[in-house]
Amino acid sequence: MSTKQTAKLLVPIASLVVVAATTVLMSSSHVQAQNTVNIDDPRVQRGFAIAPVRLNLAGKNQALVGLGSYLVNAVADCNGCHSAGPQTEYTQNGNPYLLPPVFGGTKQVNPVTYLGGGNDFGPLVPGSPDIVSRNLTPDKSGLPEGGHTFAEFRQIIKTGVDMDHLHPNCPPPPPNASTTTGCLPFPFNGDLLQIMPWPAFQDMSDLDLLAIYEYLKTVPCIAGPPAPSPLHNDCP
Repeated sequence: MSTKQTAKLLVPIASLVVVAATTVLMSSSHVQAQNTVNIDDPRVQRGFAIAPVRLNLAGKNQALVGLGSYLVNAVADCNGCHSAGPQTEYTQNGNPYLLPPVFGGTKQVNPVTYLGGGNDFGPLVPGSPDIVSRNLTPDKSGLPEGGHTFAEFRQIIKTGVDMDHLHPNCPPPPPNASTTTGCLPFPFNGDLLQIMPWPAFQDMSDLDLLAIYEYLKTVPCIAGPPAPSPLHNDCP
């Protein structure tokens, strides 16, 4: 092949490389744009305003933290289930259901139980294990919800998988069995989280889930929850 022929062949190849590289860069920029949030976003600012506990922002993406707080506290009400129960969700003098504004009452979330889990929903059927809400606060590793990575957290929300394996499925029952002991009978699936509304949350965007995860890393660690939960969160 002559030098001129080689040059003619390389020109279109080079053009294709440039086009391909430009396409990749444009796609990458688009993905990054879709996965960022501005610190001036009203939801971010509102999220910081309503955060009920002091946040550890060191090394965190503050825009994501603010958005996460907004989603956790104003949209999803995660603390409603992931605290020890209605009796301790709010402070004694800050329960909005007991102190209407006309009497000077101000809503105040109880920081001692905030997202610490331990809300016992009881068994799904007699004899099966109690369903207890999990502790979402960061453990000594600094990662939330039992030390799960974001990839694991995303998988939990998207698929409902119970990575803690707390509720084993019952084996096929004998012909006259009428109760279960320490397991979940069919049609319940112990491999999946029960009661937790992950089928609704699985439709959230990856950006929303990342914001929630980033926020959970900033809240104070709470040891526990207490019995009957078999999980214990170790604080630093």
